[in-house]
Amino acid sequence: MASRKRIAEFLDSYLDKPKINDTSCNGLQVQGAEEVQKIGLAVDASIAAYRKAAGAGCRMLIVHHGLIWTGIRHVTGKYHQHIKFLMDHEMSLYASHLPLDKHSDVGNNARLARILKLSKTSPAFDYHGVLIGIRGMLKTPLTIEEITGRLTAVIGGNPMILPFGKKKNRSVGIVSGGGAGELEQAIDLGLDCYITGESAHHNHHQAAEAGINVIYAGHYHTEMAGVKAVGKLLEKKFKVQTVFLDVPTLV
Repeated sequence: MASRKRIAEFLDSYLDKPKINDTSCNGLQVQGAEEVQKIGLAVDASIAAYRKAAGAGCRMLIVHHGLIWTGIRHVTGKYHQHIKFLMDHEMSLYASHLPLDKHSDVGNNARLARILKLSKTSPAFDYHGVLIGIRGMLKTPLTIEEITGRLTAVIGGNPMILPFGKKKNRSVGIVSGGGAGELEQAIDLGLDCYITGESAHHNHHQAAEAGINVIYAGHYHTEMAGVKAVGKLLEKKFKVQTVFLDVPTLV
C-alpha cells in the first residue's frame, strides 16, 4: 500500500506539472482514500471508467483527460454526478494532460515513437509555448501503409490516411490526440509523415498541396500508452497494483 499524497506528489514532480501551463487542472483533482493498494488507469475521466475502477477495487484513478478544466464554478449536473460517484467510492482522481503528452519517457508521443522505433528524436510542435510532440527518423524508410501497420499492431484502432506524400517515409512527426492544428508545423518542418489522433476537414487540401503523408490513428488510441507507462512506473516505485481500464471512444 502507498499513500495517496505520496503518489500524487511523485507524479507532480516526475511529470513536471508545475512547469507546464495547461487548460487542464493537472494533478489530484478529487481526493479519495488515504491509502491506495490498486490504481486504475484510463484515457478519460468518465462514469464508465469510474465504474470499472470501482469494480476492480481501485482507490485511485489516473487519467489523461481529467474532469476539471480551468476550474469549477458550480457542482451541478455532470460535475455533481462525477464527484459524487468518486466520493461515494472514496476514489481519488489524478489527471495529467500536456505533461503526459510531452514527457520524454512515459509521454504519449515518446511511447508512439518507440513503437515506430524512431531514432534521432527531439521535442517538436509548439502549443501555446510548450513543445508537446516529437519528431524523429525511421531507421529504414517505410511506406505509409507499413507505418500504419506497425502502429495498429500495438495500439489497435482503424486509422485514416491522407496519402499525399512520398512513397517511402524517413522523417516522422507525432502529436497524440487532437493535433490536426499542428499539421502546418509538420509541413514547415519538411517532414515526410505526420501522425496525430484526429482530423480536421481543411487538413485534406492542406496535406495534398504540401505533399505530405498524414495518419490519423485515433484520439483515444494515440493516448493510451502514456497512462499505461505511468502504471508500470508506479508498480515499481510504490509496489502497488495497476489495471488499464479500456473505455474506447469512437474518435
